[in-house]
Amino acid sequence: MKDLITKIQQLKSEKQAIILAHNYQRPEIQEIADYVGDSIELSRKAMEEKDAKIIVFSAVDFMAQSAAILNPTKKVLLPTLGARCPMAQMLTVDEIQHAKKRYPKAPVVVYVNTLAEAKAYSDICCTSANAVEVINSLDAETILFGPDRNLAEYVAEKTGKKIVPIPEWGFCPTHLLFQPEDVTILKQQYPQAVVMVHPECSAEMRKTADYIGSTSKMCKYAKASKAKTFIVGTEEGILHRLRKENPDKQFIIAYADAICPNMKLTTLDRVYTSLKEEKHIIEVPEPVAKKARVALQQMFEVKS
Repeated sequence: MKDLITKIQQLKSEKQAIILAHNYQRPEIQEIADYVGDSIELSRKAMEEKDAKIIVFSAVDFMAQSAAILNPTKKVLLPTLGARCPMAQMLTVDEIQHAKKRYPKAPVVVYVNTLAEAKAYSDICCTSANAVEVINSLDAETILFGPDRNLAEYVAEKTGKKIVPIPEWGFCPTHLLFQPEDVTILKQQYPQAVVMVHPECSAEMRKTADYIGSTSKMCKYAKASKAKTFIVGTEEGILHRLRKENPDKQFIIAYADAICPNMKLTTLDRVYTSLKEEKHIIEVPEPVAKKARVALQQMFEVKS
């Protein structure tokens, strides 16, 4: 593994590349990355790296697409094309068009966990970290929101607006694995533990939480908190970063099998091969990229 890491670092230097890794990636991928974060944190970092010519995006498809849209002059590589987000596939252009016929005046907000084509048909994007602020920034009381129903419910609770989910039952398969009974059992073992839950979890799971937030907000919350033990309701990959940043604190996953298989497809071998051969280039047709870029840039302008 050490030899492989050395080869990757050499290639990275030779090709003026940076490696970005999502919070859900394998520990060894996080360790070789230049930056670790959530999807939009990473895309921001990619834009800030003016000297980088190649971006190796260790994550899933929609994240690499966003990086390519926001960085049209850079080459974006996805280490494995099989790393696809099931939830992102759930929102199609047809679904958006159908919803717009029912609510012609309602703005369309899409979660960044969507493919480029869906972003191109939206008015603005959001992340789980800024969804509430994005919705509150819009001068509308009825809003079309896709593809995650649970995040839509959470936003509706926080804003008091009518949030129409598109499709009706979009979801993240990994976050649906978390169940409130598991938290109840863990709280018996760790009664002082703080429960942190991602808004993609079910309403029942969110009710168990002391704190609800995106992966980036969880990391900030854990660092600032005086608590010493945390029960975490999101994909287990985040535990590596949480433990690394807070060595004096204990982090327990709410359900041990809550693993995103698509995130785990990225391996050191695949990063090396992708960078060496410059394979799996992510390209978004310019007409689509142009519209999607507007929706993403609109999101960046919202204060959170």
